[in-house]
Amino acid sequence: MRARGATRAGAGTGALILALFLPVAGAVAGAPESSLRPVARPAIPDDHRPAFLVLAVGGAGPMTSLRPLARPRGAAATPVGSAPVGSAPGRGVRVPAAAPAAVPSASQGRAICGRRAIRGERLAPIPARLPGCGVGRPVRVSSVGGVALSTPAIMDCPTARALNDWVKQGVKPTIRRLGGGIASLQVIAGYSCRTRNNRPGAKISEHGKGHAIDIAAFNLKNGLSLSVLDDWRSKARGTLLHRLHRSACGIFGTVLGPDSDRFHRNHFHLDTARYRGGAYCR
Repeated sequence: MRARGATRAGAGTGALILALFLPVAGAVAGAPESSLRPVARPAIPDDHRPAFLVLAVGGAGPMTSLRPLARPRGAAATPVGSAPVGSAPGRGVRVPAAAPAAVPSASQGRAICGRRAIRGERLAPIPARLPGCGVGRPVRVSSVGGVALSTPAIMDCPTARALNDWVKQGVKPTIRRLGGGIASLQVIAGYSCRTRNNRPGAKISEHGKGHAIDIAAFNLKNGLSLSVLDDWRSKARGTLLHRLHRSACGIFGTVLGPDSDRFHRNHFHLDTARYRGGAYCR
């Protein structure tokens, strides 16, 4: 009896196991040869993300959008291939070339004629408009010895060097600290292709050769001026102007002032012409 009951129980258990595995076997038999790929999940817009997803991706800090931010109205785009302003150039990034440096103006100038104290610029040769005129190697001088010219003057280098020496050896020691010191020289003529005193038939002036400059006044740093026209015959200022006139004699070959003739009553004429008898000063 026991053997027969055990046989029935075992048969029942086997049938139950077979019944459970039959659907699985059928499914395996009908499965496709290759597995199906998962369908891509649609992107969730930032404003539709659940709060838990925002925290999970962004952590405790604020969530940053993966979409490009809109450029503020009026902001210029950074050119492709150039680094943003303030960033260091990196590999593969082209930084735009810097703009060319501005050429110094005549008022600033550069050192010329072999002297650091002479500032200005070199010019192309000036051709002769009249026989005897012209300058082979002209310069436009804007300052000498730290003293500006009211108007940049064209001359040759020997004249520029003489002007610089006069400012250093004569003008500055004579004026000293009067009015705060010398600020500028009032120039009324430099290179000019003309005859002497503009008289018809006269010889070509030293101005026409780039050898001369005319000074009408000495401007001081406090705004006052020593005027050749107004102060030559005054007591105090006239004494200083006479000293300035004498200090140029020898540095320049010719020095003319109000006592020379009516053509020079309002300025000093200074030129580098040389004479066998020495400097000509009147």
